[in-house]
Amino acid sequence: MDASWEDVGWERLGHGTGRRRLPVWDATALLVAGPDGALLCDTGSSLREGVELRTQAEALLGRRVTHIALSHPHFDHVLGTAAFAGARVYGSEGAAELLRRGADELYADAVAQGLPEADAAGSADVLVAPRHEVRGELAVDLGGGREVVLVDMGAAHSGHDLAVLVPGSPGSPALVYCGDLVEESGEPQAGPDARPARWPAALDRLLELGGEDALYVPGHGAVVDAAFVRAQREALAGRFGVSGVSGVS
Repeated sequence: MDASWEDVGWERLGHGTGRRRLPVWDATALLVAGPDGALLCDTGSSLREGVELRTQAEALLGRRVTHIALSHPHFDHVLGTAAFAGARVYGSEGAAELLRRGADELYADAVAQGLPEADAAGSADVLVAPRHEVRGELAVDLGGGREVVLVDMGAAHSGHDLAVLVPGSPGSPALVYCGDLVEESGEPQAGPDARPARWPAALDRLLELGGEDALYVPGHGAVVDAAFVRAQREALAGRFGVSGVSGVS
């Protein structure tokens, strides 16, 4: 690696793994590197942010990002994808069709949330939809025995949520990239595409994936532990009137 994580404003989370908290919306991008490939989870709120992430990732690794995983099709997580030419882009089942027909809606949402109109228009014009949809679980090989597992979470925070499991290794705990299924820097947001009744079960699934000792990387905010995810699960169940409690202890 040509630079340290701190040199480019990233937080190192384990061997070959770190994340960047982007400005304005505090959205997270997670980078996972293996000997033969590198996976970036989410690409920022604009093409400008995507270019910045690409430049930083290449400075860290000395090579390009080969795989992109989009946690869900909201503007602050997907509008930078076009900066990563040649990367294999993954999303949950149904996300590709939504993004192919949803550029205008993403543009409007981005502008309404405060993204400059020129940045929103330029990013929406080159919007990239996933060419590889995940049904169930999909292991992605980054070389040297390093795999990450992409998991289709169905509809919860959005209509098409995807989680990413980075298995642990000696000296590095397992990581679960949650997207906006988990938020630490504010109350979880439920927009018009949310499926609140399914959200608590999605958090149960995240806990099953990572276990008690994993680090959970939210779409916004600081890295959290299993206890935080469990507490947010119960709060969401109460907020949306979903009966039952988590079966994960």
